[in-house]
Amino acid sequence: MVLKKFKYKKVSSTNDIAMQKIRQGYKSGVIISDQQTRGRGQHGKKWVSNKGNLFFSIFFIINKKLQTSSLVISNLRIIKKILSNYIKLKIKIKRPNDIIVNKKKICGILNEILFYKDLKFLVIGIGINIVSSPNIRDYPTTNLNELTNRRVSKTKLLNKIIKAFDIKIK
Repeated sequence: MVLKKFKYKKVSSTNDIAMQKIRQGYKSGVIISDQQTRGRGQHGKKWVSNKGNLFFSIFFIINKKLQTSSLVISNLRIIKKILSNYIKLKIKIKRPNDIIVNKKKICGILNEILFYKDLKFLVIGIGINIVSSPNIRDYPTTNLNELTNRRVSKTKLLNKIIKAFDIKIK
């Protein structure tokens, strides 16, 4: 299955747009935006969406009996594996939904479930700091360019992640 891409300059939240697309009849896809005005993280926390960083959501149908907790770890592992191609430092998964390098957050993932027309959809919101690190009190952050000392292509990174998820959901 090839995930259809929906690209935007500015959205409230890529997860919100993914849910709109589901209600419009799309069974799977990727929502990509240059900017989010109300990106969100776990437990209603705000996701700081600095321009130049990567914000997107992937959505698809899942088995109704599938437990979301196993999907969260699986999704984190996919991103961790791809980031390990860029970063030679130790990358850790910090439960419930963060990826950490040198005790600093580089990525957050928000998994949400939507039941629509007797189908169960998984919406995976992913934010990766590529060019800048949000200033979050009591929570150190980092970014890919800083860790690699080079300019990482947002498009190439996104395409690698989409390909990995496309294989996973076939």
